[in-house]
Amino acid sequence: MSDLDALARRLEQFADARDLAQFHNPKNLALALAGEVGELLAEFQWLTPDQAASVMTEDVEAAARIWAELGDVTNYLVRLADVLGVDLIQAANAKIDANDKRYPADRYRGSARKAPGDH
Repeated sequence: MSDLDALARRLEQFADARDLAQFHNPKNLALALAGEVGELLAEFQWLTPDQAASVMTEDVEAAARIWAELGDVTNYLVRLADVLGVDLIQAANAKIDANDKRYPADRYRGSARKAPGDH
């Protein structure tokens, strides 16, 4: 069992022990995930790029909040994927493969431009 699978099982057990599965439908989990991503973004909102790059080593209190928000984001993402029956590692690798084809390194190296057809 992978670490990700073990986390999914632990989250499932946590939800089952508290009878939370009734609330863990894809819509609610996606909304909860979006909310937690918003809380993570708020931690970076007014930082300069340099401050953001060093926040985990330069600001102990902010680092603790970011650590916690990343945990929340991860937990909701893993729970949502589990409820939907999506293998996150397989989905992530498939997305990298697709992006590798859409953004060939020889044409997009060092560029943030979008591929044709992106909106």
